[in-house]
Amino acid sequence: MDRFDVTSTAGDMEAQNMKLKKYSPFSLGKFHISEDYGFLLPDPLKELSHYYMPWMEIASNLPLLIESHQLRATVDEVLPRNLALPFVEVSRTLGLPPILGHSDLVLMNWKKKDPDGPLEIRNLETIVSFPGGESLKGFILVILSVEKAAVPGIKAIAQVINAVLQTSEDDLLQALKQLRTSIAEMTKALRQMHDYVDPAIFYAVIRIFLSGWKDNPAIPEGLIYEGVSEEPLKYSGGSTAQSTVFHAIDELLGVCHSKESTTFLHRMREYMPPSHRAFIEEIHSAPPLREHILSSGSHLLREAYNQCVEALAELRSHHINIVAKYLLTGAAKAKDGGLGYLAGPPQALAERGTGGTAVFSFLKSVRDTTLGGIIDQCD
Repeated sequence: MDRFDVTSTAGDMEAQNMKLKKYSPFSLGKFHISEDYGFLLPDPLKELSHYYMPWMEIASNLPLLIESHQLRATVDEVLPRNLALPFVEVSRTLGLPPILGHSDLVLMNWKKKDPDGPLEIRNLETIVSFPGGESLKGFILVILSVEKAAVPGIKAIAQVINAVLQTSEDDLLQALKQLRTSIAEMTKALRQMHDYVDPAIFYAVIRIFLSGWKDNPAIPEGLIYEGVSEEPLKYSGGSTAQSTVFHAIDELLGVCHSKESTTFLHRMREYMPPSHRAFIEEIHSAPPLREHILSSGSHLLREAYNQCVEALAELRSHHINIVAKYLLTGAAKAKDGGLGYLAGPPQALAERGTGGTAVFSFLKSVRDTTLGGIIDQCD
């Protein structure tokens, strides 16, 4: 070996060592992700200090105040200064947009009935609610159950990346199997929606409070935050597209969505806590799993990877079925049921997701591009 070869080899080794130093070990702690609760806030505050008591009293009685028309009946496209200023200030401190999102509604909005009991729907309550009764509570807690089912998968993501860095096929295989199992459990948890949420209540009541003021035909100009901006501001409503879990799995598996879907999904990342966004970015910066498996030539790794992709596509297919039931069936039931104090969402929202998308085309596109990630044996 001549001097050039020695220098080149040493340079390659140094580059590889720098790469390993940069990416390893991949841990969850620095992203404020719990080993036991995943992206869920482990112990959300149930009450604020006495100074905020007026806020807490309104929050505790929000459903009754709305149903009895004692809360302001219409916003007139302006959020009053005394609400807008502190709301925006708190949101900026948290690194979140000033609107109800997935992290507020689900990740930080739960408590146990029995503090020593399990993290299961039968032992859970929401901290803050709004109209929708048991269906609203069930909707939130079913999504929370999906987040809880994802915890082993979140751990598996870190294990997969570390296994790739260490070129450990056995560890990688086990981590991929754990990820697939976790995705299957997420699908199982999502199926509980049928047991806990009435389609008519979801369609005519719950969706109103999840729809934001961006891509919302009912509020096309957005909402003025008095004292913050003289121009209307536009923010998307709460959506499962704001769940870090799905973005993290997509990044790990290297799933590539259409340009339009990718633009929307990346915008939804702005509604995640900053540390969760950083987690996705770290996965994106890690050595690509798909390329590693393709170059390995391992039939077992390909099969394990494909099973993860298939499980994710199945989860998304079930999501499509639920949306169809809760929009189409829900619309029909709401028209016949006469839900009293609320007339239901405007017709313009009939086929819109709470995040503002044309929901069916978006979900089908995302499901199909997920399936497109399967590695053929000839690849």
